[in-house]
Amino acid sequence: MAAPLTILVVLAVTIRAALFNSSLSKVIAERVEVVSPVTSWKRVVEGLALLDLGVSPYAGDVFHETPLVIYLFHFLVDYAEITFVLADVIAAVALYMAVKDYNKQVFRKQKFALEMEQYPLDCVDLMRSPKEMYYTPLKVAIFYLLNPFTILSCVAKSTCGLNNCVVALFILATVKGNVLLSAIFLSLATYQSIYLFTLCAPALLYLMQRQYIPVNLQRASFWWFVAQYAFMYLGSVFVIVCLSFFLLGSWDYLPSVYGFILSVPDLTPNIGLFWYFFAEMFEHFRLFFLCVFQINVFFYTLPLSIKLKEHPLFLMFMQLALTSIFKSYPTVGDASLYLAFLPVWSDLHRFLRNIFLVTCTLLACSALFPVLWHLWIYAGSANSNFFYAVTLLFTVAQILLVSDYFYAFLRREHHLSYGLYLKKKDGSEAALVLK
Repeated sequence: MAAPLTILVVLAVTIRAALFNSSLSKVIAERVEVVSPVTSWKRVVEGLALLDLGVSPYAGDVFHETPLVIYLFHFLVDYAEITFVLADVIAAVALYMAVKDYNKQVFRKQKFALEMEQYPLDCVDLMRSPKEMYYTPLKVAIFYLLNPFTILSCVAKSTCGLNNCVVALFILATVKGNVLLSAIFLSLATYQSIYLFTLCAPALLYLMQRQYIPVNLQRASFWWFVAQYAFMYLGSVFVIVCLSFFLLGSWDYLPSVYGFILSVPDLTPNIGLFWYFFAEMFEHFRLFFLCVFQINVFFYTLPLSIKLKEHPLFLMFMQLALTSIFKSYPTVGDASLYLAFLPVWSDLHRFLRNIFLVTCTLLACSALFPVLWHLWIYAGSANSNFFYAVTLLFTVAQILLVSDYFYAFLRREHHLSYGLYLKKKDGSEAALVLK
């Protein structure tokens, strides 16, 4: 599999290099679907200019990235394009290795269950074949590297690509069972995007299952492991935050980065739900609805963790999807990370109900974003309602996609427990209704 992966990497790098050297790169870098006030390269350049003048990049209301990012590009600004391409390649290779290791664990678990006759006889059709699982890691790498959303983010030099790289390394470390590296990469991911704190739950569940610590048994061992991981994670966050302070010489970045993300003062149009809603909001209601919108990202973590405690990687996929949908300043680059995991769940295709509708909707929205933006901003023949309608449709399509995979996953698990062809007491065929 090394040769196909190498060919894929060469092809992906070639596409990005061609776009970097084309006239489209400047157009892509200005697209509101691709960059946000947090991830825009243009704002990073302005922050670097302020830093070179001896002024804090957070003195104004322009730069909202983290100090480590601006100091990284303080040294690599001349190699920015290479840095973003390399970040995409590292993320793809990390996902490839993580899925490859995960598939080995799934195959061993499936083989053991079949030998112990834990599955009904009519569930053979639901089993994953070695041939299918063999190509899954390569498909994941393809879904990430050749995804137009990923390519656009890279060409726009959106710092979302760096965050995706860190998250991919976190997933790899977690799947490999390296507790320390998992905690360090999760702290870096949280440092970049505070919403990714929710990945603590699937990481803990995965690591505990890999180390054979039952969630419901050995309570002392369970809480001791949680305390160890929390100590490593919080310790890493503390070190990163202190390093940022020593580099910058002040705590100005805290309100400018995390306060900016949580309070949403910049209502620049994007593909999220916040900007239009709060542009129309009465000021005295703003705080209440701001809390409601922000809590929405974290609200589903606990119930999903309880329901999917035996399947932490699928829980991780769900959390990444919900974060990319409900965060305050989303871009298409956020969606590209969780979309890369779809080949991992190829065994769910027979239970999906809306995949054709969702695919067509996502494609239509992707095409309509630039059209309605042009009609609103340049032609003046439309208004913000048109563009926001497409963002709503794009969000609904993502929610429908995630909920459909969640339904299909639960249905497959039910069939693995009770059989593929359910019967009533009188012997007639039964219909499965999940509530």
